[in-house]
Amino acid sequence: MPYRWRTRLDVDESIVVIMNSLEKSAELPNWLIVTIRAAITDSDPEMSRYFYAELKKYAPKAMKYFEGSCGPD
Repeated sequence: MPYRWRTRLDVDESIVVIMNSLEKSAELPNWLIVTIRAAITDSDPEMSRYFYAELKKYAPKAMKYFEGSCGPD
């Protein structure tokens, strides 16, 4: 998984990893949270907005991990 999203496919792959992680456990692993937060911070703002929109759609339970990470209020 990239630390910087360059395409929507990169974001989509991150969403799939989050969804798969939530299927295995109710909590996301710390390494994944740190990686995604880095991607949110380092990527083009459009990619970050897309990430939040897709996360809200497909893995809303994970929103709590990324609120305040340079994303929507």
